[in-house]
Amino acid sequence: MEPELKHTIEVSPSGRAKCRGCNKNIEKGALRLGEKLPNPFAEGAMTIWYHLQCGAFKRPEILLAALENTEEDVPNAEALAADARESAAHLRLPRIDGVERSPTGRARCRHCREMIEKDDWRISLVFYEEGRFNPSGYCHLGCAGEYLGTTDILRRLKHFTPDLGEEDEEALRESLG
Repeated sequence: MEPELKHTIEVSPSGRAKCRGCNKNIEKGALRLGEKLPNPFAEGAMTIWYHLQCGAFKRPEILLAALENTEEDVPNAEALAADARESAAHLRLPRIDGVERSPTGRARCRHCREMIEKDDWRISLVFYEEGRFNPSGYCHLGCAGEYLGTTDILRRLKHFTPDLGEEDEEALRESLG
């Protein structure tokens, strides 16, 4: 018999769990999103964890379902739900995994198939498969609008690339229009 897979929002009892969206620890006492999946190694289910904002950006349907069923008082629930609805509306938007300057000129853009020149901005992309995010290439910053369906991505880029400086943010803002 299949276990009931009910996604959850709960308070993190320890600081040991890592967020599958950003790979950083979820602090003790912080609210976290739990995605329930069938356990491939044993009977029952397993739970993978996300920060709420990472869940809104990368697992929008899961976050929206959990927000509907939670008894927790979720701060900024409406803003999280709006981010999740935006991610769900643009199917490729949850693939964003950050932004960086290209260290070489060997990567190809997933949209235009042209080479991404050394030191040009590129968006790192991932695919979600079987409970994991797997690297899937890059996209020119200039191709973001057509590939992702929107250019309103600066908050996502900053979220998954927290070490961006103010100068970098301004350059990204100008490039995105």
